[in-house]
Amino acid sequence: METQETTEPAVMVDGLTKRYGGRAVADGLDFAVPRGAVAGLVGPNGAGKTTVLRMLLGLVRPDAGFGSVNGISLLEPERYLPTVGALVESPAFYPGLTGERNLAVHTTLAGLDPARIPAVLDRLGLTRQARQVYRTYSLGQRQRLAIAAALLGDPALVVLDEPTNGLDPAGIRDMRGIIRAIGAEGRTVLVTSHLLAELEQVCDWLIVLNEGRVRYSGRLLPDLEESYFQMLQEDPR
Repeated sequence: METQETTEPAVMVDGLTKRYGGRAVADGLDFAVPRGAVAGLVGPNGAGKTTVLRMLLGLVRPDAGFGSVNGISLLEPERYLPTVGALVESPAFYPGLTGERNLAVHTTLAGLDPARIPAVLDRLGLTRQARQVYRTYSLGQRQRLAIAAALLGDPALVVLDEPTNGLDPAGIRDMRGIIRAIGAEGRTVLVTSHLLAELEQVCDWLIVLNEGRVRYSGRLLPDLEESYFQMLQEDPR
């Protein structure tokens, strides 16, 4: 992973807006994520978190506003996506192929170096399962394989959408450790959840969304829970 000394945020949006029909799912969003932060994007279901990630990943085009990822305009996702690794919604792997072979297919399709496969498998604790077929993987192992795929390109920014969803307590604990370790490598991490308590375990930066608007953006503060629920009860307009 190549890093550059800069104060420019890893992610910055200004007035970012996305409408579906007459409803603004993202309504004039303003926030920034510092480079090297482990940032949480939190809010209730329907707050607009996944829509924000889709705009950042070039999957959805904003209707208004502007922003940048790793210093490159959101309007040029083809330029910055090689510096981003992402797990959004359900990972897509071939059930009849091994974990190792699935990653090999991924490197071929994405034009990445297959020599990194053993390292990322080891990094995610999947070396022993590398030659087992994907259909035999537990949910936690599937999530870890998806994160391994996201790390194959040695990204500066890692985006994880609800990575603990559906995991048992042991799997949640393991995922927290993975997120902390990715951040400790100097990468910027942006992780979503609808549970503030979950993000408080791993994040040092927080963005609160409610009904498509930013209610808070900044460092994770102590005793935030009470004010968080007040944010959700207030009319964001």
